[in-house]
Amino acid sequence: MNLPNRLTFARIIIIPIFMAFLLLQVPKGHTLFPNQDLVAAAIFIIAATTDGLDGYIARKRGQVTVLGKFMDPLADKLLVSAALISLVELGQVPAWVAWTILGREFAVTGLRAIAAADKVIISASKLGKIKTVTQVIAISAILLHDWPLSLVGIPVGQPFLYIALFFTIVSGIDYVLKSKKLLKK
Repeated sequence: MNLPNRLTFARIIIIPIFMAFLLLQVPKGHTLFPNQDLVAAAIFIIAATTDGLDGYIARKRGQVTVLGKFMDPLADKLLVSAALISLVELGQVPAWVAWTILGREFAVTGLRAIAAADKVIISASKLGKIKTVTQVIAISAILLHDWPLSLVGIPVGQPFLYIALFFTIVSGIDYVLKSKKLLKK
């Protein structure tokens, strides 16, 4: 297995570790140790960073594989889904926003599966990449409690969450429009 695919699989393996740091509490709602949420944020950011890194390495080294084209977007969806569901549990993200984003992710995954059955690979579009970046920024900012801009009273996480929601919807529509031929079969 090449390095880009290893990074992708590492991103998937890190998800339960991230969730444990974010959600595990001892009785009475206390965290296991101070700054546990910041450790969770760091793990999320590291995992999200591997997304861009694995794609860059794969293209640079000519190691783009069918496995990578399939697993990379799946790993991204798993990471973002785990983060959003956890943040809903913590009361930091409205459930309707999370479900709208997750619904789009499942729909696009379904379109990719239909395309794959016809031996067509649907790669991420520019809008899809913007969607991913805005989602990662929003989730990271929420996990970090808007730090460092919270020091001067500027919220980042919630506004970026709605920017991410916008790009999620727009990129989902874009995928559907580009997949019309596949859907007519």
